[in-house]
Amino acid sequence: MNKNKDYKKMFLCFWSHLSIAHKRKFVFIIFLMLITSVAEMFSIASVIPFLGVISSPETVFNLEIFQGLIHFLDLTSSKQIVLPITIFFASAVIFAGLMRASLLWMNIEFSFSCGSDLSVKMYERTIYQPYSVHLERNSSEVISGVTAKTNILIDIISQALVLLTSIFIVTSILILLIYFNPLVALVVFTFFGFFYFIVFKFTHKKLLENGNLISSKLTLIIKNLNEGLGGIRDILLSGTQPHYVDLYKKSDFSLRKAQGDNQFAGLSPRYLMEAIGMVVIAVMAYFMTLHNSGILAAIPFLGALGLGAQKILPLMQQSWAAISTIKGNMGPLEDTITLLEQPISLKYKKNIIPLTFKNEILLNNISFRYAEKSSYVINGFSLSIKKGCRIGFVGKTGSGKSTIMDIIMGLLEPTKGSFNVDGKKVSKKFIRNWQRNVAHVPQVIFLSDASIEENIAFGVPANEIDYDRVRRVSKMAEIDKLIQKLPNKYKSLIGESGIRLSGGERQRIGIARALYNNAEVIIFDEATSSLDSETEKAIMESIDSLNKSLTILIIAHRITTLKNCDIIISLENGNIVKTGNYNEIN
Repeated sequence: MNKNKDYKKMFLCFWSHLSIAHKRKFVFIIFLMLITSVAEMFSIASVIPFLGVISSPETVFNLEIFQGLIHFLDLTSSKQIVLPITIFFASAVIFAGLMRASLLWMNIEFSFSCGSDLSVKMYERTIYQPYSVHLERNSSEVISGVTAKTNILIDIISQALVLLTSIFIVTSILILLIYFNPLVALVVFTFFGFFYFIVFKFTHKKLLENGNLISSKLTLIIKNLNEGLGGIRDILLSGTQPHYVDLYKKSDFSLRKAQGDNQFAGLSPRYLMEAIGMVVIAVMAYFMTLHNSGILAAIPFLGALGLGAQKILPLMQQSWAAISTIKGNMGPLEDTITLLEQPISLKYKKNIIPLTFKNEILLNNISFRYAEKSSYVINGFSLSIKKGCRIGFVGKTGSGKSTIMDIIMGLLEPTKGSFNVDGKKVSKKFIRNWQRNVAHVPQVIFLSDASIEENIAFGVPANEIDYDRVRRVSKMAEIDKLIQKLPNKYKSLIGESGIRLSGGERQRIGIARALYNNAEVIIFDEATSSLDSETEKAIMESIDSLNKSLTILIIAHRITTLKNCDIIISLENGNIVKTGNYNEIN
């Protein structure tokens, strides 16, 4: 978005992403604002007869407007009208207060439930993005957007509702005061409005600058935390803690300063306005006493004006604070909109029927590059993979091994050429059907801080896990015996990132996970490169013992790892330079 913020577009964006229930709730809140405004109007209007009956009950008793009430209550003296008018005033004030409290509760509940709803949609739209999008994006941007910036979004929604509420109530009070004394009411409102306009003109640019700063620093803080805690082992060994603390300190200090400046800009006009408001009322009182009717006639209106000012000044301050909050958080707001507007080109569904694979995977003249102006990582690559084959891939870093595997897994789409299974092109329409056949065992297995069985059946809700299958695939991966020795067996927790397991044990869980998903094609992407030779040998023996109907593709740096493969393919610059069995390649 450009510097001229398109608030209408932003509102329509958020409105389109709200659930039907939230839209209905918003309409109800608007209705509640109207009721509250009317209640506030009555509470202020009621102060005039109340102060009138306190200062001069005879005058109020003789007013034509109260004759119906007097006859209904069968009142015979002016003193008897004091109690009914007092009760009416108290009731009006209490009702207005209850309505304000109810509206406040509804606003807060709506803001936080909307924030949760929109945060889930941001995460959903992010996690459904193609693999190529995730490669280009820093995860810190997403984490800060879905967490910290969503909290800011909640504050913006809340402040927008506060602003709407203030506009409704201030308008109703203005209408009432204009009815009693148009000139005084318009002068007062014009004066206060002009004051806040001047404040806005002097601060809005700084608020926008702070908003952009807050957005960038929130992302940097998450990035610093991820890098600092993610590399804690190396940091402890190298003693570079001061560097990471300093990076965090700079980002955090700038963030807090910008937030503090915005908060000061939102709250500071209040104190000056309160003083000016009291002076204005005093001046009005002075001039009204100069009229022939004197102070006695001015008291009811001054009371209404005082009560109105007592309500209006906080409301105008709330309105300004809401405007400054929204202005000061435009940067994070734009980031949340960007996450919400991410297109979902491929919606994942449960119970997808796997694409039939009986004969051959064919990569036909495949070329691939990550960006339009970048060079090709893979250029004119062709390969036929027969079902049940064990194929090994070797080559230097950057030779295109992992990119080819990503294409086979359907994570990346070829820039040129075609990817076919049993003669059928694997297009976007069938990509999820194909991926149901494929499993991936990387060098570093992602393990959640959960039980062993939950990590093997990764992504499956606990109540849907097939425990017999978990046990069966664990035996195939040759990890069942180890698990049986643990006190809680398959219920044992493995710690964050599997910290309580050895490298070989983590890899075996990765193999068991691949088998649990009934994959027909298993890709081992340097899955043993970080293991010692003895553990690597044991893992490779486990892989070799797997069902011969499985198609297994293995990436390795050491060619000795691939000695039991049917074919070994040597790659260089995205092209095949040599093929053959272990004896022919070695």
